[in-house]
Amino acid sequence: MVKLDTLSLKEALGLALENAPLKREREIVTLDRALGRILAQEVKVRKNLPSFDNSAMDGFAFRYGDGGKRLRIAATIFAGDRPEAILEEGECYRIMTGAQVPADADTIVPIEKCSDVTDEAVTIPEGIKRGSNLRKRGEELDVGTTLLEAGTVLEPSHIALLSSQGLMAAEVTAPLRIAVLSSGDEIREPWEEAEEDEIYNANAFGIIALLQRYGFAAEYHGRIPDDRESTVAMLGELKRYDVIFTSGGISTGEADFLYEAFLANGLEPLFHGVNVKPGRPTMMGRMGRSFVMAMPGNPLATMLNILVLAIPVLFRMQGARSVRHRRFSAAMGEVLKLRGGRSEMVLGRMREGRFFPTRGNRYGSGMLTPLAESDVLAIFGEEVRELPEGTSIEVIPLWDAVEFRNDSQEG
Repeated sequence: MVKLDTLSLKEALGLALENAPLKREREIVTLDRALGRILAQEVKVRKNLPSFDNSAMDGFAFRYGDGGKRLRIAATIFAGDRPEAILEEGECYRIMTGAQVPADADTIVPIEKCSDVTDEAVTIPEGIKRGSNLRKRGEELDVGTTLLEAGTVLEPSHIALLSSQGLMAAEVTAPLRIAVLSSGDEIREPWEEAEEDEIYNANAFGIIALLQRYGFAAEYHGRIPDDRESTVAMLGELKRYDVIFTSGGISTGEADFLYEAFLANGLEPLFHGVNVKPGRPTMMGRMGRSFVMAMPGNPLATMLNILVLAIPVLFRMQGARSVRHRRFSAAMGEVLKLRGGRSEMVLGRMREGRFFPTRGNRYGSGMLTPLAESDVLAIFGEEVRELPEGTSIEVIPLWDAVEFRNDSQEG
């Protein structure tokens, strides 16, 4: 059996992000189905935003040089009107929010700042800055500039931007095809009868649900056969998938032959072992066109390693740009002692800005209930052995654990 060096959590994530194959297939989806999808190509601005000079509020549009004067109201302009420039000396327009501003006016003052307002005339205050409350054509989006970069994960704000350009659809990367398998002679499916010494399959359905939470659909292919030849054949059939998830059966010294069956199918492992608690027996690698993500057998270890390692990699495979863990600052709500020597993922709950480890960090990786009792995750480095109360740390929200930086939308 090939044995690779155990990597740190940071090294393992970096290696997987760098080597995971990118999804090349594309498809076109209508905007009402595009939320959460990843743009496959750059989108340029094709219509100025605003598309014409318009008023930011209800008020009066006038020539800047007429500030401080009493002006006759030449016309009233409503949103949707197409006004002509008709101002004469000593005149202004009454104008509504969003209405087009004629070329002969360059400044707008809100109604409440004016005095002696009648149906025919108004006194404009002095000191109004030139161009005030005037939204200029193209000041937000200019034709030909980049609207959205390829690799943008589409949020509601992006859908609105695309729609503002008269677009009805977007070209996105096709969904990843993901297969999920489980291993273990003691495993029974929820629809089967389980003896006292057997356990129900929590891992496979937990994996599928976690992937769904982050927008990925997966297909369950059942339990891995109990002989090597059948397992090799089964894995060979799954090479048509982009990603293959398994749980259990790859720890060093186990009687299971899953790892060997992967190797027989041409697996090129990136790493086999991560120096993290929980989750040391985690393996990732390439097998033909498929990317293999073999998780630990213990349920909690499986879920946390998918959250921390697999989810960012899946987004990267679909072309997402600048994917990273979402983090926010917190203070330790109590003293936390760790063994050190390897990174440790600690579940917890937030209360008034403070992090409290779930059950005082006293739970096993084979348990499920600590995850249900938690809302955040903290990851501590190999060197950390004690964190006093009040220590500033960073935490990751469990069900909103990744974020994306879209450079074209940054100031």
